[in-house]
Amino acid sequence: MTEGCAVASVLGMLEEREAAARVRVEGLREEVAWLAEVLEAAEIELDRRGIAREELVEALAASAAEATAVSEAEQETVPSPVPGSTVPPWREGLPVTVLAPDYQRTLGVLEEQRSACKGPVKAREIAVGLGLEATPAKVEGVRSKSRPLAERGWLLQETSGMFSAGRRPVAAPDAGPSA
Repeated sequence: MTEGCAVASVLGMLEEREAAARVRVEGLREEVAWLAEVLEAAEIELDRRGIAREELVEALAASAAEATAVSEAEQETVPSPVPGSTVPPWREGLPVTVLAPDYQRTLGVLEEQRSACKGPVKAREIAVGLGLEATPAKVEGVRSKSRPLAERGWLLQETSGMFSAGRRPVAAPDAGPSA
């Protein structure tokens, strides 16, 4: 009989382990079902945010197109720049607002230098005044924007290559000799 008890006891232990495994499997199935619901909700939220972003991009593009049309209409009243240039020749009464914002900021830095009683400044100092790093690439970018301003009379370029605030009339192309 001891042999029969031992077999029954082993079968009982296996049945207990099987029951525990069944309970664990059912618990995991419930957890997987819950995670599937959470995943579905997250996917829906992701889709909604993607659609919102796409709608915003389309709205901004439409707004930019309208703004471009308005600015083109406004440009008809602004003097036309020198061909191939965004910097028109300076003349008395021409506002700084005809220049691109980068050019306006450059002139602003030079005006600040002049009001601080500083003389001509190097392109490196202008770059620093614009809040740029004084790396060779940034300095050269500032220099390349300052030269057209000097060539068209918006600022003065010294023989040393330094720049200072000041205006001088420049003859426009095909306008004949300036007096």
